[in-house]
Amino acid sequence: MAKSSGEPRDPRVARTRRDVIRASAASLLEEGWEATTHAEVARRAGYSKATIYAHWPTSVDLMRDAIASICEDVTHPPASGNLHEDLHDSLNALALTLSEGRYDRLMAGVVERAGHDEGARDLRDRLYETATAGVRGVLAAHLQPDDVEPCLAMLVGAILVRVTYEGEAVASAFITDIIDRALDRTALRGR
Repeated sequence: MAKSSGEPRDPRVARTRRDVIRASAASLLEEGWEATTHAEVARRAGYSKATIYAHWPTSVDLMRDAIASICEDVTHPPASGNLHEDLHDSLNALALTLSEGRYDRLMAGVVERAGHDEGARDLRDRLYETATAGVRGVLAAHLQPDDVEPCLAMLVGAILVRVTYEGEAVASAFITDIIDRALDRTALRGR
């Protein structure tokens, strides 16, 4: 298990952790899970493999801190209070992030391992929660609690399919259409 309880007091250890986590996150986003080995991270960070293994004995330990760093850097558009505008902004931000082509490699590696590795399942869940936090927050502010998760799945699923599986850009009209279709199925019908 990674030694990640709190910040190290020794500035050299803190610097090493920071450098290694940055290198791991960059490799993970640029090259994917398979290429983010202890050797590659050591090369990128400028430390020995022994140092990397001492702090992150397994690849899941290394990925856990890299993904935590990636998740900490995620920002979501501020909410204005207008359901349609806020959903549009949040879904557009998600689509742009996915279309960069970096997160698909990241998600592919995590999803591939999640079926047989509990640590990878935790990472998958963390990525999903982080990526969908903006949309989920908007929905939770406007919908009945029972409508939030199904609506979230419809909206995020449509964006994922368009970008990841179809390889298409997500147009503003597409986002507006899926919002209208998803909200039509919610408790907002009578409002």
